[in-house]
Amino acid sequence: MAAASPSVFLLMVTGQVESAQFPEYDDLYCKYCFVYGQDWAPTAGLEEGISQIASKSQDVRQALVWNFPIDVTFKSTNPYGWPQIVLSVYGPDVFGNDVVRGYGAVHVPFSPGRHKRTIPMFVPESTSTLQKFTRLLKLPCYWFMGRRPEYTDPKVVAQGEGREVTRVRSQGFVTLLFNVVTKDMKKLGYDSGPVDTQGVLGPSLPQGNPQ
Repeated sequence: MAAASPSVFLLMVTGQVESAQFPEYDDLYCKYCFVYGQDWAPTAGLEEGISQIASKSQDVRQALVWNFPIDVTFKSTNPYGWPQIVLSVYGPDVFGNDVVRGYGAVHVPFSPGRHKRTIPMFVPESTSTLQKFTRLLKLPCYWFMGRRPEYTDPKVVAQGEGREVTRVRSQGFVTLLFNVVTKDMKKLGYDSGPVDTQGVLGPSLPQGNPQ
């Protein structure tokens, strides 16, 4: 008797949020979450996490090292809505309040294997004249206006809707390591292509006028 054909394929992702470069800041931590399409569902592992606080290394790189693990498995019937990981980095301001230091997102690599990705981060900018003035003076704008601008839901970083009206500024980089395994994709007619061992992303900012 022939074995039944699979109705779904699996995507297994392990790895870590390895490190970050934020020359102007120290004592930062990172949150991650996954964003995926309607046909996808997690079957094991964690969809989100929050790292420990890391301080800059004492060498010339001044890297913030987290080595925070990622481990999640998804199932789906088609590749549309392939999962993305969204990163949010936070740290203290001059008053000791946690403020966002960068957002970024990248798709989970499509090819099975080991992958390294360096993600350019960004922060949203206010369009108010007062906040621009305080930035020129190198003063925290929230001295006058409250907390600096940040997204109420970081998942918006992985979505296109509404991003064209967001003004942003590049700030820092985060390095991720992925180990990707797929199961039954070829049986369902999908070819994930050759293994890509490493890559550095170009700027991946919301549409608008970065400052």
